[in-house]
Amino acid sequence: MDLRCNNINFLNCALCLRYRAITSAYYRGAVGALLVYDVTRHVTFENVERWLKELRDHTDSSIVIMLVGNKADLRHLRAVSTEDAQAFAEKESTFFMETSALESMNVESAFTEVLTQIHRVVSRKALEVGDDPAALPKGQTINVGGKDDVSEVKKAGCCSA
Repeated sequence: MDLRCNNINFLNCALCLRYRAITSAYYRGAVGALLVYDVTRHVTFENVERWLKELRDHTDSSIVIMLVGNKADLRHLRAVSTEDAQAFAEKESTFFMETSALESMNVESAFTEVLTQIHRVVSRKALEVGDDPAALPKGQTINVGGKDDVSEVKKAGCCSA
């Protein structure tokens, strides 16, 4: 599958806990999310439910969500079992993967899988819209050329009478 993206923005919401009123604005228009928790700290897994609710409250119902357990390399410090996280992901209808940023395990795969699923959702929506121009969102008309042309303004100068 050929995935070409013009623009992908990532927001680390965990760093925005103090600014919760502001972060909800960042969710608008989101088509995918990675909810990352630390497998060695159960409290981070407990917070996933709140983040998931916030995501679903502020985004389209077709958003692609993946639950990601990071630090999977720290087996001896594990506080959240793979089975518990997988069960939660299934219950909440999200994708699931464990990663290790330290060992570069599954990090790229997590992003690739989310992008692949986003592509499927967007493609499906485009097919549902079909060729009906009335179903396409209306944009703003921008006149290019003529009297509104920037080159005309440059020739006249900004302060000429």
